Amino acid sequence: MSGRTAQVTRITNETKIQVSLSLDGGHIDRIQPALLSDKQLQKDADAATQNTSSQVIDVHTGIGFLDHMIHALAKHAGWSLIIECIGDLHIDDHHTTEDCGLALGQAFKEALGAVRGIRRFGNGFAPLDEALSRAVIDISNRPFAVIELGLKREKIGDLSCEMIPHFLESFADAARVTMHVDCLRGFNDHHRSESAFKALAVAIKEAISSNGTNDIPSTKGVLM
Repeated sequence: MSGRTAQVTRITNETKIQVSLSLDGGHIDRIQPALLSDKQLQKDADAATQNTSSQVIDVHTGIGFLDHMIHALAKHAGWSLIIECIGDLHIDDHHTTEDCGLALGQAFKEALGAVRGIRRFGNGFAPLDEALSRAVIDISNRPFAVIELGLKREKIGDLSCEMIPHFLESFADAARVTMHVDCLRGFNDHHRSESAFKALAVAIKEAISSNGTNDIPSTKGVLM
């Protein structure tokens, strides 16, 4: 279960993204050369960063609320995670949000490696004040996502609410997981979104935890 790390670089005409991920926390290194200058990294250094002996989290997508959601996901999943992104935000938030989901999903799949010795299935509930969300995940190699958050606002901060489920769908597609995330109740869209990301973190943490064997958790004998 040790050494579950990955580094992913994704460069298109729309975005440039670098991701360093450790599914079990601990120290990780930023990909060099960094996409962002020290000045750019310091500009929002307090927004979505953490540096402790157990976790390093540093998320810079250029979209503050997206940083906040990814930070919550990494924190409660027990990951160490560094994301740098330069996207075409002069157009809108679509490409940046989608591509960050794809890059993170790819890093997750690479870091997890062969699907052996894990529980495979995970579920989680997370409240945030009046909001309550549920997430269920299957490390299945069958990408599918059902995301029902019931968001009503057009935007939260600089992030379009329609892009929040799209980020999760993009993550599921690249990670090749089956994922259901529902907000069960709540009236504040910030709370609804954040409780959903935290519930997903809890579900992922359970799904990728050890089952005490080195077996492939499938009656097929393969998850590829």
